[in-house]
Amino acid sequence: MDDTNQTQLNNDQDDIVADDNKEPEDVVTEEFSDEEKTELEIDSDVENETEDSSEPQEEESTNEEQEIEEDEENIVVINKNIDKEAKWYVVHTYSGHENKVALSLKERVEAAGHSDKVFKIFLPHQQKIVVSEGKKRSVDEKLFPGYLVVLMVMSDDSWYIVRSTPGVTGFVGMGSTPTPLPESEVQTLMKFAKMEAPKFEAKFRVGDSVKVNDGPFKDFLGQVDEVNEEQGKVKVLVSVFGRETPLELAFTQVSQL
Repeated sequence: MDDTNQTQLNNDQDDIVADDNKEPEDVVTEEFSDEEKTELEIDSDVENETEDSSEPQEEESTNEEQEIEEDEENIVVINKNIDKEAKWYVVHTYSGHENKVALSLKERVEAAGHSDKVFKIFLPHQQKIVVSEGKKRSVDEKLFPGYLVVLMVMSDDSWYIVRSTPGVTGFVGMGSTPTPLPESEVQTLMKFAKMEAPKFEAKFRVGDSVKVNDGPFKDFLGQVDEVNEEQGKVKVLVSVFGRETPLELAFTQVSQL
């Protein structure tokens, strides 16, 4: 029995020594903490990326609003602090006097102290390239000659100061009552007026006789078969070896006979 007890005692001591040689359990806990830390860092990075990705969108929206606010070359601004009751009204003027009437109205409104009732004047016009005698030049073409669109709060005073402006012949509406334009319609007109691509305008019509003044067919005579104002081109039928041959030419390459 003594030998058995001694052997058991020795085995127990060996187990204790082996346990002492093991790595402490704290190491496992530290490894788990590192994993948790890594996960927290990943979560933090994801949150930062989310915040970073949202910031450019806000800046883009802000820039777009600024662009819309600043791009008002078709608009005469009297007062940027617009009353929520203000609406757009169409004013009829003498044709060719639109710009002069707009500036005169602005001066009269400011002088009379009615800038709290009349805020903006919209002159719908668009850039076009006019081709004449083989040359092209850029011009501003009025979309609605003889008309202005005024943002205002309609009252007796505002009606009178607009109506009595030299060059104004009246408001557009049912009978004697001015009728406001829907906001959506005005915004559509503004977007159309700001279209970037300039349109071409030429005094060519289908059936016109023209002369080619540039290119390999210079001095050939022909007849206009198609007119493409969007691209500034015409299709001309010329006689080559006794046959009609279609040529696609720019407005500047032909001239009327």
